[in-house]
Amino acid sequence: MPRRLAGAPRRDQGPSQAAWYTDRPEEDDGVKRTVPEPWSGQLSLFEDDSAREAPSGRNILVFDLETQRSFQDVGGRSAMRELGMSIGVVYSFQDDRFRGYTEPEAGRLVDDLRAAELVVGYNLLGFDYEVLKGYRDMPFDTVPTLDIMFQLQERLGFRPKLDSVAQATLGAAKSADGLQALAWWKQGRLDLIEKYCTEDVRITRDIYLFGRRNRHVLVSRYAGGPIRVDVEW
Repeated sequence: MPRRLAGAPRRDQGPSQAAWYTDRPEEDDGVKRTVPEPWSGQLSLFEDDSAREAPSGRNILVFDLETQRSFQDVGGRSAMRELGMSIGVVYSFQDDRFRGYTEPEAGRLVDDLRAAELVVGYNLLGFDYEVLKGYRDMPFDTVPTLDIMFQLQERLGFRPKLDSVAQATLGAAKSADGLQALAWWKQGRLDLIEKYCTEDVRITRDIYLFGRRNRHVLVSRYAGGPIRVDVEW
């Protein structure tokens, strides 16, 4: 079970910028960028400007990573530790910044996650942490974690894709997918992998904020309208 963290009093971060969710930073190259976050999410989805109330100043991280190899490359899901991290990205509420980590920095990434008050992500327990164990074999169950997919799976009985939650909750879609990230790795395009991974972290962060403010998220489905799922983070 992921550990839940009681919400602290939230602070007003100022007037909404009313920017559309797909507004993105303009940096196009390089890795390990530390990107200031202007809070340009789709704030209009929330009830009022209190949507900007976020756990600022607290050491809460939103995390995702991409891999160098596919399950087929390593012989199946039992060999997750052999997938190899190409890029990891963390958003820090404390610093209001994104940070990228390359493979040689995997140990530092693990240290940063262990030091966090809470780590938020999508399928961290079933994937990302297992990949990181290839660099440091440690019990990640000691890391306070909110795995959004795990919580939705408990309530729905199936594993919704991040894209299904993003489209229904935020009106946003992922910019690429894991297969494309693998192709970029073979091409040596770490810059494109980092941009894609950063967008996934941004989406995950905004789903977390939406659920924190509205106490529910939405999941799209093939037939009928979206499913509302109550959450308690």
